[in-house]
Amino acid sequence: MSWLLAAPLIIPFAASVLAFLFRNGPAGRWISVTGSVALLVASGLLMQAVLARGVVAGQMGNWPAPFGITLVADLLSAVMVVITGLTGLAVAIYALGDIGERLERLGYHALFQVLLAGVCGAFLTGDLFNLYVWFEVMLIASFGLLILGGRRQQLDGGIKYVTINLVSTILFLGGIGLLYGMTGTLNMADLHLAVQKIANQGLLTVIAVMFTVAFGVKAAVFPLFFWLPASYHTPSVAVSAIFAGLLTKVGVYALIRMFTLVFTGDVDYTHTILLWVACFTMVTGVLGAAAMNDVRRILSFHIVSQIGYMILGLALYTPLALAGAVFYLVHHIIVKANLFLVAGVVRRVAGSTRLNDIGGLYKTAPFLGLLFLIPAFSLAGFPPLSGFWAKYILVKASLDLGMGLAAAVALVVGLLTIYSMTKIWGGAFWKPHPKGIQPKLASLTPWEHRVLLTPIAALALLTCVIGLHPEPFVQFAERSAAQLLDPGAYVARVLGSGPDTGPYGATGLAQPEGPP
Repeated sequence: MSWLLAAPLIIPFAASVLAFLFRNGPAGRWISVTGSVALLVASGLLMQAVLARGVVAGQMGNWPAPFGITLVADLLSAVMVVITGLTGLAVAIYALGDIGERLERLGYHALFQVLLAGVCGAFLTGDLFNLYVWFEVMLIASFGLLILGGRRQQLDGGIKYVTINLVSTILFLGGIGLLYGMTGTLNMADLHLAVQKIANQGLLTVIAVMFTVAFGVKAAVFPLFFWLPASYHTPSVAVSAIFAGLLTKVGVYALIRMFTLVFTGDVDYTHTILLWVACFTMVTGVLGAAAMNDVRRILSFHIVSQIGYMILGLALYTPLALAGAVFYLVHHIIVKANLFLVAGVVRRVAGSTRLNDIGGLYKTAPFLGLLFLIPAFSLAGFPPLSGFWAKYILVKASLDLGMGLAAAVALVVGLLTIYSMTKIWGGAFWKPHPKGIQPKLASLTPWEHRVLLTPIAALALLTCVIGLHPEPFVQFAERSAAQLLDPGAYVARVLGSGPDTGPYGATGLAQPEGPP
């Protein structure tokens, strides 16, 4: 089990070293693709083990928890690692046609693999200090990718990105220090038990707010999101796509993990804050998107808006709402990364992503128009695509709790998302090109055509599969939510007291009452 947990970390680190050594030739890019394939296979094996055995935990160096370094995977961790491998592979293939030799020589593929390792480490770590370590691995790799190429616009976005993330790091470390001072542990399973014994729950709530701000910066929630639309449109499209798909989701994951496992003593206060944050995040993000006139800027603001839906599921804190948050996480990673990849092809074919400067793509490149419409409609919540079911679950969870305002906000934001997507469609695909140019997919070389469109088509197909056959994905999300709300199995497995603590056991399924 320890090797299964360590493989998603070892593989991308090994690939990064080899890719850097061979960065001056074509071997580096193929090492990156091979590493991404291996990561996806390893994540699939880990998911298989979690489905078969329940929560899986390993103690590095055989140091027992809570003293050693713990790696642990429940259903949520496992699916996030799988979707990281899937998105990483799609972007690695796309990068074959998007990343030039100059960026390859500067170390793009090595940084890309380090980023994947950091993301997987954040999903699999079992203690807060190592979560901080993996955040820093991600920050270093993402900053390197963001400024790779050295254009002024990139440096400007990179400075904003790294500055606000350093502030987040300081808050995170401060919260870690205070929490350790109160409990004497940083192992998350051990913290679940330790915080219940603290007499001063008010101080614990203050620390919870510190973590909310620290992780809120990573997740780009209101009012801490301004760094994201200022930076995500500046690097190469492959970089923008992996950022859009994964980076903010690590912040959302950390919020979900901490506010279901550790900070559950004052739910009325902490989750009410999260509820307001979710609603304001949805609204401000979608209004920002409506005001933009560049495809990547519009999509960047929509990352912010859609993060609000995920936080809404955590804030409502019911089985259905958390299931909706998990479902939304998986759906959004696929859809948002795909939209950025489509935007990259639009730029290659039309020469720009500014809506005033392009047009006519539907007439000359109808297949590209179809590949845009699928993730765009899914993002907006059109049935029967994956985004419809994600929004439906969260709206229903809101109404079940009598949170009509939250449900209304989610629905209105969905309508405004439709406006933004039709704005892109009308500007880039439907209206004639302002200069009378006829952009065509044929302008791509056969090699570029294959490596750029294949991952886009695969992700679009996956979106359709989830939408047309949602039942197994919804059931998986419900099982994940059950594990989050009853972390007994997680705690027992990490601390070594057995796999089946609590009514849902290690598998997240209801256990039989009494002997068969």
